[in-house]
Amino acid sequence: MSTETKPKVRLKLKIGNVEAEIECEKDQLEDAVKQFLTAVQSQSEKLAAVTTTPKEEMPIKKDTCKSLLVGLWQEGWFSVARTLGEVHEEMSRRGYHYDRSAIAHMLVDIVREGYLTREGAARQYTYVQKRPPTS
Repeated sequence: MSTETKPKVRLKLKIGNVEAEIECEKDQLEDAVKQFLTAVQSQSEKLAAVTTTPKEEMPIKKDTCKSLLVGLWQEGWFSVARTLGEVHEEMSRRGYHYDRSAIAHMLVDIVREGYLTREGAARQYTYVQKRPPTS
């Protein structure tokens, strides 16, 4: 009985971030490479289908808290003295849900920039326009 060993071939393949090492007999090499390429192509098609599926989400509003407050000032909304609670409520009514402390910090910044002035005592401040918006 003769045991003839066929020569083995070892091949390393890399496509994108997928790597494989194939070791087979020389006459099996072509089929092994085809199987690898088919598998990589199948996975990339599945990944492409997942990443290109449009998501049904609400549109993201890119307005910052500060830009919204300046916008209220430009509209003349601060022509009447407003409390932090009123400002928070108005922003929520318009669909912008910022934390009250974030609004308070931005109001202080806007006071420093000269758009608004702050009147009253701590925790009871009202904010009113210092100067009217220019048309």
